[in-house]
Amino acid sequence: MEAAIQERIPHNHCWGCGSLNPMGLQIKSYWDGDETVCTWTPEPHFMAGPTHVMNGGIIATLLDCHSLCTAMAAAYRAEGRAMDSDPLIWYVTASMNIRYLRPTPIDAPVRLRARVNTVEGKKTRLTCTLSSGGNACATAEVLAVRVPGEWREE
Repeated sequence: MEAAIQERIPHNHCWGCGSLNPMGLQIKSYWDGDETVCTWTPEPHFMAGPTHVMNGGIIATLLDCHSLCTAMAAAYRAEGRAMDSDPLIWYVTASMNIRYLRPTPIDAPVRLRARVNTVEGKKTRLTCTLSSGGNACATAEVLAVRVPGEWREE
């Protein structure tokens, strides 16, 4: 099986998507045609006030990280090069509009699906949906902006 997008991003310590962060969510996204998909299983401690649904902040992190990883992977793909090649491509979130459609059950895996809508210079607009049990629970419109690789340096 092909490596996940996150496993091919060098030096990624992000709490949501960083394969190098052992305390993080460790999401793994893959290409499925023109979209990326990720299946992730919540733990009981990711609950909201009601113990049977996921916390909205965790949902937002999943949508954000899956979308940004999609923007990075799409940029490498558009340039026809491997994700671990130099120069590094890096994106940040400029804006994210989330619509919470229904509570997300915490006792079942969630599925994320993201698609690049437009690329205009350094700006990439994406749509991402988080579903559980075949039902859309949240959607996000994300504006990702490409920044220089040095931006990551301390």
